[in-house]
Amino acid sequence: MKIYKHKQLLLSSVITMGIICPSNVISEQLSKPKLNEVNIDSNKSFITKAVERTGSSVVTIDTQKYIKKRQFPSNSQLFLDPYFERFFGLDLPNNNPPRIEQSQGSGFIFADGLVMTNAHVVNQSDKVIVGLTNGKKLNAKLIGQDFFTDLAVLKIEGKGPWPKAKLGDSTKIKVGDWAIAVGNPFGLENTVTLGIISNLNRNVNKLGIYDKKLELIQTDAAINPGNSGGPLLNSNGEVIGINTLIRSGPGAGLSFAIPINKAKEIAYQLIKNGKAIHPMIGISLVEENNFEKNINAVKVGYVVPYSPAEKSGILVNDIILKVGNKDIEKASEVINQISKNGINKPINIILKRGNKLIRLKVKPTDISNLQN
Repeated sequence: MKIYKHKQLLLSSVITMGIICPSNVISEQLSKPKLNEVNIDSNKSFITKAVERTGSSVVTIDTQKYIKKRQFPSNSQLFLDPYFERFFGLDLPNNNPPRIEQSQGSGFIFADGLVMTNAHVVNQSDKVIVGLTNGKKLNAKLIGQDFFTDLAVLKIEGKGPWPKAKLGDSTKIKVGDWAIAVGNPFGLENTVTLGIISNLNRNVNKLGIYDKKLELIQTDAAINPGNSGGPLLNSNGEVIGINTLIRSGPGAGLSFAIPINKAKEIAYQLIKNGKAIHPMIGISLVEENNFEKNINAVKVGYVVPYSPAEKSGILVNDIILKVGNKDIEKASEVINQISKNGINKPINIILKRGNKLIRLKVKPTDISNLQN
């Protein structure tokens, strides 16, 4: 009898629970895991997810340049000597007709209607057309360009909304991190290549480039002609750099990108002022390393005549010990401290000349003033 009553009580409890918790709620909880959706998402590689996150913001940049000048001066002997023309089989008119020179590159939208790309992609162009991933082609105007960092900002002539890339933090990347290059090489939209970060803070002078002022990210992700200006992504789909250079010939397979933090700094200067300021004091730097004594020294290799450095008394072979509040071990640290200081504001520099310590105040100027 006790057993029967106990079973009856259990049955009553189950019935009561059924009333309190309707069957559709229980059924919903049991059927909640959607296995198919989980499987589809889990089958996507991190590369696919990264490109899906940023790919729509990558644009094709078509440029047109009107060539009006003749290739040879009017008094050229090429046009005066009929024998020369017959010998080479040339049939040249007295005046070359104007022509349109076309080229192509990549870029990405980073703000409302604003595109970041390389300066060499749009340099001296008379017309710029931006192609979106949805097939639309829109005219764009140049907001500003900076040749020392090879950066340019364009404004698309049209109404949004615009797909915008998420910008990352290039100070957080490390050698060995994944690197995904996205661009439109040879006009092939959204071409993706994969590699790793091979090196950080690569000095362009070591690449034989002396007219630029930047340190680059080195990657083995393939960057082909037409990729210039496209984004270099991390594994989360954030832009960490702008593809700018490739190594051809011996040692091919190396690619270089401008760190996004530096690109942002220059881009916002271009938007605000139409140009970028590059504080300099007018010296070239030489790094000397003594591995046995574990000593790194930064020496002055050259002083620009009439520069702030020369006026303050800096000499060739002076060893730079401190700039501002920073103890110096690398040439890049000198450049960074002067850049942070800005122009027309003195900065303290401590030098070693022979056995003497010398303290100077130097007022940096913009690099354009040094050229003048």
